[in-house]
This record gives sequence, C-alpha cells and structure tokens, in this order.
Amino acid sequence: MHFDRFGLAFDFPDDWAIEVDDGETSVTSFSPGGGFWTVSAYADAEEPADLAAAVADQMRREFEDLDVEPAAEEVDGRRLDGFDFNFYCLDLTNTATVRAFESEGRSYVVFCQADDREWERIAPIFAAMTASFLRGIPPA
Repeated sequence: MHFDRFGLAFDFPDDWAIEVDDGETSVTSFSPGGGFWTVSAYADAEEPADLAAAVADQMRREFEDLDVEPAAEEVDGRRLDGFDFNFYCLDLTNTATVRAFESEGRSYVVFCQADDREWERIAPIFAAMTASFLRGIPPA
C-alpha cells in the first residue's frame, strides 16, 4: 500500500492499519501484532537533534527501566541521528528507535516500536518503510 498526504509519502504492508493526526502532521502505521512506525513533520525547522532528544526525554518519563543509547545510521545516503531504546511494557521487553533529520526547512522524526517477540520479524519492514519515505524527501 502507499500513503501520500500533506507531504508525507511512504509504502507500507497491505495488512497494516494507518492512523493520521493532521494536527501534528504525523502518520502512524500499525502492524497486526501491535508494533508501529510513525513519521512526523515539523514545518518550523526545529533542530532534529532537539526533537530526538525530546522523544528520549518523554520515553524516560514513561518507562522506569529504560535503556537509551545514542544511535545514527545512514539510509539511502542520508544520515539519521537519534536513539535506540530497550524497556519493559506490559511485562514484555520492547525495542524502539527514533531518528530525526532536516530537509528544505522541515524537520522529520521517524519512531518505531514493537515488543521483542515481534521486533526481529518487523524491523526489516520498519527499515523498508523508512527508506521508502526518504526517497520522497529531497536531500538536505
């Protein structure tokens, strides 16, 4: 399937649900198993590092035993900075990542999360969704 609305475009699996938050200019795609991938856009060009740090701060407030590691990766020639998270939620171990970047005066945040039983299977799907999203964003 393909999502394309308010400057956010990406491919996602046919059996995943989509939820749009127009007020935040963000879109979340949910796997049948409960994992999710979210992309958010910020028009006022907030610093990507500050946005990723704000996500890390929020995660620290929500999850008592949170492990946080700074992370960076290159996807389709673009550097994405952020954090990797490991934590317990509903008695399950979970993994999440946040990555942020800027392009043409907009900042973007990509966040994904799943319990570890599902993570190993859908992490490549999250990566493919992120790559499909980045293909539609001009290089910085």
